[in-house]
Amino acid sequence: MSQLQSMTIEELFDEFDALADWEERCDYLIDLGFDLPKMPDTEKTEQNRVHGCQSNVWMVARVNRQSDPPIIEFLADSDAMIVRGLIAVLLTVYSGRTADEILETDIEQVFSRLGLNRQLSPARRNGLYGMVKRIETIARETASATT
Repeated sequence: MSQLQSMTIEELFDEFDALADWEERCDYLIDLGFDLPKMPDTEKTEQNRVHGCQSNVWMVARVNRQSDPPIIEFLADSDAMIVRGLIAVLLTVYSGRTADEILETDIEQVFSRLGLNRQLSPARRNGLYGMVKRIETIARETASATT
């Protein structure tokens, strides 16, 4: 199991807190990106592309309808290493959760706690919020399909 797959959001906060400055945090994000599960090239399609990102980003969701309520697992990739790290953060926060849990997540608090709202360039922030919007849309669609 990779470091990412076993990490909780609290552990992610602890890791970020232990780093001295944004440069170290940026390096850590890049390291997290290396732990992303491999996304098959066949999933890297225009339909799965997240718009609004400066880099190419692809995201898919798998809904486990065997669980009640259904659990949503996300898989994503990018052609930029820092973005792969941001994806790792989002997967830590959102993947393996129910639609309601995803929609109830205070992502602004998470970004603030990690310093992402202050340190990312406007273009990277726009891309990050584009990914969040995609995740929330999938969660809303899943929630409405189960009611």
